[in-house]
Amino acid sequence: MEIKKIIEKATNGDQVAFTSLLDMYWNEVYGFMLKRTENETDAEDITIETFAKAFDKIANYNPEFQFNTWLIAIAKNVHIDMLRKKKISLFVDITDEEDHQAYNVADTTPSAEDKLITEQNLSRLLEFIKELKPHYQEVIQLRYFQEMSYQEIAEQLNEPLSNVKVKLLRAKKLLAEIIQGR
Repeated sequence: MEIKKIIEKATNGDQVAFTSLLDMYWNEVYGFMLKRTENETDAEDITIETFAKAFDKIANYNPEFQFNTWLIAIAKNVHIDMLRKKKISLFVDITDEEDHQAYNVADTTPSAEDKLITEQNLSRLLEFIKELKPHYQEVIQLRYFQEMSYQEIAEQLNEPLSNVKVKLLRAKKLLAEIIQGR
């Protein structure tokens, strides 16, 4: 099928078209980011976020440009954003007093209150996850609670790797919408 028709179908919300675009361009975007980052995890995270942003903004795609060029431009911006976040988190200004306090921390184990807050947050998150459709619940559970790789999830579900990636992408987006709606 011609790429313009696939993009047009994706613009109209066709899930098969989204999967086709992911299949067609995943390796190119991932390979490009792997060369830039020299880190498989970062390259995969950037590629996933790139497709999420591209699919959210596909109506803004200008057909005068190649689709892969548009994806690479998005990937570059995602990478820049990631580098900025890392840079900000690396350099935190602290006063001498804060530095002194940090060295005087006697016990780093979570208090009873900390444990309760963590359990309540986890409980709330699980309630939000239960609002997702079962197939989205399953991929979230496998990825984030059983800490399976994308490949392991694909094998367990007996689905193509690209389908797993798209499902996780959609599940995270829907979960974020549910959480923001509260």
